[in-house]
Amino acid sequence: MNTIKKLLLLAALTAITTTLVTGCSCMGGKCKANMNAQAKPYPLNVCLVSGEKLGDMGKNYTTNYMGQEITFCCKDCVKDFTKDPDKYMQKLAMAQNK
Repeated sequence: MNTIKKLLLLAALTAITTTLVTGCSCMGGKCKANMNAQAKPYPLNVCLVSGEKLGDMGKNYTTNYMGQEITFCCKDCVKDFTKDPDKYMQKLAMAQNK
């Protein structure tokens, strides 16, 4: 049973990663939505997850999520984002409306 749970978790993480990288939830390159579209530029100078100023922690990590470029201060923040992207996208929307 443990092996089945691990395989399901791996499949879910693969789907989330594919969504983050391609901007769509399709796998295997069969989805054309948002793949060729220009992502909206990331509007903040801080990490969406930690609030740290970008560049202060070394190399930034940038991805395209649903047509929006997102920049993170470190790999750990990318992992946190993938756990609940809707939470952080709402945070981005609120920051843009200020």
